[in-house]
Amino acid sequence: MGHFEWWRPFGRKDSGPGSSGGRARSGSRRLRRTRLDDETATRLGLDGAGASSPHVPADSARTGAVPALDHEPAQVAVADLAPAPVDRARVVDWLLANGFSYFVDSEGDVGGLWQGRLFYFLLFGEHDEIVQVRGQWNRDITIERLEEVLELCNEWNAERIWPKAYTRVRDNGLVQVYTEVTVDLEFGANDDQLGDVLQCGLSTASVFFDSLDEAYPDPLRSAP
Repeated sequence: MGHFEWWRPFGRKDSGPGSSGGRARSGSRRLRRTRLDDETATRLGLDGAGASSPHVPADSARTGAVPALDHEPAQVAVADLAPAPVDRARVVDWLLANGFSYFVDSEGDVGGLWQGRLFYFLLFGEHDEIVQVRGQWNRDITIERLEEVLELCNEWNAERIWPKAYTRVRDNGLVQVYTEVTVDLEFGANDDQLGDVLQCGLSTASVFFDSLDEAYPDPLRSAP
């Protein structure tokens, strides 16, 4: 099949040969001729006579109208990607989808154990738009070691974004170490985005707790 010509509006030119007073007459339109090769024509759904291919209605080819398409798959895909408000049910759905065990405490907060470490998945804010994954190291520290543990937390926080590491002193004088990953999802999140936040809270905290295990080996885990 040989080349054919496709016409399309080119627009008005302010000046040029043949123009009146250096400007084209009001309402006039010029056409620019563009030559299309066979490959481009096939991609556009046109044959050598300017008629449509079997996949494009003839009326659409003549008028330039976009043929009607079945948008159902695209709509489903967009719906899956659209952000939605976060709630505890979605957190539980993510845990179940990943095969994680969990519990719900008396206050309705969702939690679970990972490598013996306690984690909570908390929602704050007026509309529960703030998601926080809070982890607790599974060992307590004596008050005499508070300063050195604080130094480890500060070094971690200075070098890394997640998680935030900090300590709390209990009434009995023992020190507990916590981590937090907190994200404001005011405009919602799709399932993948929410999953990334929750997984980040678990994985980054586990790395930090592992570093504490290395700094303070548990004597009961080694042979006498």
